Amino acid sequence: MPIPEDVTGDEIDKDVRQELQSLPKTLAEDVARNLVMVARLIDEDPEGAYGYSKVALRLASRVAAVREAAGFAAYANQKYSEALAEFRAARRMTGSAELWPVMADCERGLGRPEKALDMAGAPEVHKLDKAGQVEMRLVAAGARRDMDQLDAAIVTLQSSELASNSIQPWTARLRYAYADALLAVGREDEAREWFAKAVEADRDGSTDASDRLAEMDGVEFVDALDEHEHEHEGEGDSADAKTADADAEAPEVPEAKAAEAEADDSADDDLVDDEGDDEGDDEGDEKRDEQRDKD
Repeated sequence: MPIPEDVTGDEIDKDVRQELQSLPKTLAEDVARNLVMVARLIDEDPEGAYGYSKVALRLASRVAAVREAAGFAAYANQKYSEALAEFRAARRMTGSAELWPVMADCERGLGRPEKALDMAGAPEVHKLDKAGQVEMRLVAAGARRDMDQLDAAIVTLQSSELASNSIQPWTARLRYAYADALLAVGREDEAREWFAKAVEADRDGSTDASDRLAEMDGVEFVDALDEHEHEHEGEGDSADAKTADADAEAPEVPEAKAAEAEADDSADDDLVDDEGDDEGDDEGDEKRDEQRDKD
């Protein structure tokens, strides 16, 4: 797959670069450039990111960072079985529990929320940092909702991290999930309060909390560009209507005058022809992906 010339591979994280040092220099550079493309496209073009991840995987399948990147690319394309396999491979290589929450979420994606809940209670959770533990809590609450245990989902999200007034990278998503869970059981006033709190914490627009809040308040957003276009369409319709009215009000020429007009001299005929000309001018799943990667 083509890679823009401005992508050098130096953009990757230093820890990943260190992992790639086990590869020959040229190969490491090729892998690094493909990993950069995965990171660059995964949000806006998941399919494109998936394609680059498959290339990197073919080049260096024994590098944990490559397996992890392939897992996230598959996850972004809802290929949960493939993603889970890649995450497991990466975990075996590193021994880290960092991917435990997203592995549990893959279980949810595969329709196994019970398995996700089992993972939420596993010893690996205690090895996670604070961000990882919050992520695991979000996955567990989602699993509860998958099983229609709505009240249990609310309880799962209630924590010291939710109650804290400090803003952390996970705060907006945690508050949003709590608001959405409250709304699901009909506790609208509380839900509105927590959507508002999510908006306060959502500095990078990672959620649509502001839209949800506006929806609850009955606010409708109108695209200014579309509104402007409709105004112009209305003006055009009005002008057409006025022209039609003018044509309807124009008196018809009696037959006697028409005969007299035919007897006019050639100069008058030319004038009529010119006017007529002026009026005429005014009117006018994976095997296909792999095959694409090979191409």
